[in-house]
Amino acid sequence: MRTAPAAALFFILSLIAVSAEQPASSVKVGAFTFALPEGWKSVTPSSAMRKAQLEITQGSDKAEVTFFQFGAGEGGSVADNVARWFAQFPGSDDKRKSETVQAGSVKITYVTTEGTFSSGIPGGPTAPMSGYALCGAILESADGSVFIKMTGPEAVVKSSTEAFKKMVSEAAKQAAPRA
Repeated sequence: MRTAPAAALFFILSLIAVSAEQPASSVKVGAFTFALPEGWKSVTPSSAMRKAQLEITQGSDKAEVTFFQFGAGEGGSVADNVARWFAQFPGSDDKRKSETVQAGSVKITYVTTEGTFSSGIPGGPTAPMSGYALCGAILESADGSVFIKMTGPEAVVKSSTEAFKKMVSEAAKQAAPRA
């Protein structure tokens, strides 16, 4: 009667294979769970520093959304990160915007800019990428702020900004308040 265990094993393995093929519908970073907008996909982070990474594809163009969290009191201040993100777009001073909003108990700072993106690791070599844009968000949390940055071709970022902001604000509203 080895048929029953073999059939059970086959069934379990087929469930695992099916679940592995299902695209992620959300990513969790710190206290926040971010529901992925339609058409966005979770990909393996390209760096150990990234807690999660998403890809947005429109035709042959791709933008990436990266999530970072370093822990309570780590990762620099909101102002330091906004300045660093803007510095990755040299010469874009007239296109830089930032706003701080409250979503539930969470303070969110959104930033946008566009121009030539100096892609690369901070302090390392960079590659200039013209026609790019940035939409970023910093969610302040007692567990450590969560830094989210969407960069890519201007058309992809601009057409994805509304969905990005909705994803961020919904995650913030659903996060449990910290005492």
